[in-house]
Amino acid sequence: MERTAVIGDAAIEVIAAEGMRGLTHRAVDRAAGLPPGSTSYYARTRAALLELAADRMIALDQAEVAPPAGTLAEFLGAMVHRSITVGRTRMLARYEFALESTRRPELRARYDVGGLELRRRCAEVLAAAGSPTPEDHTRVLIGWLDGSIFDALAGTGSVNPPTEAELVAGARAVLAGLGLPHA
Repeated sequence: MERTAVIGDAAIEVIAAEGMRGLTHRAVDRAAGLPPGSTSYYARTRAALLELAADRMIALDQAEVAPPAGTLAEFLGAMVHRSITVGRTRMLARYEFALESTRRPELRARYDVGGLELRRRCAEVLAAAGSPTPEDHTRVLIGWLDGSIFDALAGTGSVNPPTEAELVAGARAVLAGLGLPHA
């Protein structure tokens, strides 16, 4: 694995575990198991380290998105379930980035790259599923996805996170509400 990917992965872990305040070059070196100073060689400033971590999250997201297997509802339910289980660390880091980007405009554009790509792909999938207004429906579906993930990770729903079957049922209900009952 490339050194910047190792550093990016470690930065994501640090952010998820300790928040943005815990993100230091030394903390990333420790999390990555690298000698002191390694992270600062690749990302001289804290801003560069944040950019490296954001770019790594985007790269991981893009590598993970696969075409829907089974029904669209099954794909969506499985995607949300992955996000709250094996993808938990990355999602927690993403929430930290989202909040930080509201205070730091230089992060906003980089953070939005991933979100805009997700929305573009979502609109394409909804158009293929028969949506007459895929951009409008994308906003509704993204709201359900984001809300479900946030509630299961950081909200009251974290006490009893939904099963994949419950998430598939939720996706079916949302898609039916959009007039796409067979998706």
